[in-house]
Amino acid sequence: MRREDFPILNEQVHGRALVYLDNAATTQKPQVVLDAIIEAYSHWNANVHRGVHHLSQVATQKHEKAREKVAKLIHAQSSEEIIFTKGTTDSLNMLARSFGDAMVKEGDEIIVSQLEHHSNIVPWQMLCERKGAVLKVIPLREDLSLDIEAFKQLLSEKTRLVSVAHVSNVLGIVNPMQDIIRIAHDRGVAVCVDGAQSVPHLAMDVQQLDCDFLVMSAHKMYGPTGLGVLYGKKEWLDKLPPAEGGGEMIEHVSFEKTTYNVLPYKFEAGTPNYVGSYAFGKAIEYVQTIGLENIATHEHALAEYIEEELSKISQVRVYAAKQPKAGAVSFNVYRADGVLIHPFDVGVLLDRQGVAVRTGHHCAEPLIDYLGVPGTVRASVGMYNTKEDIDTFIAALKKAIMMLE
Repeated sequence: MRREDFPILNEQVHGRALVYLDNAATTQKPQVVLDAIIEAYSHWNANVHRGVHHLSQVATQKHEKAREKVAKLIHAQSSEEIIFTKGTTDSLNMLARSFGDAMVKEGDEIIVSQLEHHSNIVPWQMLCERKGAVLKVIPLREDLSLDIEAFKQLLSEKTRLVSVAHVSNVLGIVNPMQDIIRIAHDRGVAVCVDGAQSVPHLAMDVQQLDCDFLVMSAHKMYGPTGLGVLYGKKEWLDKLPPAEGGGEMIEHVSFEKTTYNVLPYKFEAGTPNYVGSYAFGKAIEYVQTIGLENIATHEHALAEYIEEELSKISQVRVYAAKQPKAGAVSFNVYRADGVLIHPFDVGVLLDRQGVAVRTGHHCAEPLIDYLGVPGTVRASVGMYNTKEDIDTFIAALKKAIMMLE
C-alpha cells in the first residue's frame, strides 16, 4: 500500500533492507506528514488563538481544522468534544485527575483489565491512593480473552469508571467493547476506551460505541509524536473540572477567583502542539484516501499470515492464537529441550537481519507476569507492510532459532 510514500522504508539496517514490524510502538510517517511539519515552521509558525496578526490567524485556522478532522475520524458529535493532549498516556492521566477530583471518593472503585498498558493502570492507581479508592481488575479466561462474567460480578454500586483497552498492545486481541460498555451503562457506570491500538486499525464510531471517553495517540496512526486526543461526551466534559491550569484554559483571572474557558479549551492549558495537530490532520487525510476498511482488511490478512507461518515452527508459541486480532502478534521461542530463549536475544538477531520487532514486557508487566514469561516478541503490522516483509521476517526468525539452539 504505497510504500513509496514512506521515505524511511528505503533505509538499510546492518546492510539489509529494513523490514519494520514495530508499528504497535509507533508507525512510520508518509511524506505528506513530513512535508506538513516543514511547511508549518517555514511558512505560518505562530502561537494560536487570540493573535490578531495574519500568521496567528492562519495557524489557528489550521489547528482548529485538524480538530474537526479528528472529530470526523471517530464520529464525535462535535469538535468541542476533542481535547488535544501530548499522547494517550497524557490523556489518561488528565482524565484520572479530572474525573477523579470530581467523581471519586473514598471507598469508590475503578475497574481495569489484566491486559492493560501501564498508562491505563498507573494513573488509576495514583487516583486510588490519593482518594482512598479501590482498583479492581477484570481477569482473563484460559484463551486470554476477558472474562465478561467475572466483569459483571466486579461491578457494584461503588464502581465509578471502567477503563479498558479496545485492543491489547501485547496480544493484539480485540476486546468486546460494545458489550463492556452496555453492561457498565446498565449499572450506571461510565466507560473510558483506550483506543491507542484500535483507532489506527479499526473504523471508530464513538457515538455508535456509546463510550463516555476515548483516548488515542497521533504517532500510532502515521502522525507525529507528542500529540494525543482525549474524547469525552459533552455532558461529561461540561461537568468535569480542568486537570491543569495556565494560559488558554481560562475565561477570566483575578487573585480572588478564576473562571474557565468553554470546551474544549478549558482542558488545554498552555500553548498547544499546533504543528503536530496540523500534521496529524494530514495523516488522517492520507489514511482516509486509502480507506480505513481497506487498511484493516490488509493488516488483518498480514496478521493472520504471521500467525499461520509461526504455527509451522514447532519451537514457537503464539499467545492468544486464533483470537480476533488487530495488527499485532506476540510469541516466544523455545529450545528443543523446552527452555525459553529470551525474547531480547531473538530480537537482537532479527535486528541484525534488518527486521525490527519489539521485545520485552511492552509496558504491560501484569499481563506478562500472568503469562509467566520475562517478555514476548511482538510483530505488529502497518498499512505499508507486505507479504514479502512477513516472509523475510519468518526466514530471519528461523535463522535466529538455529543460531540460538
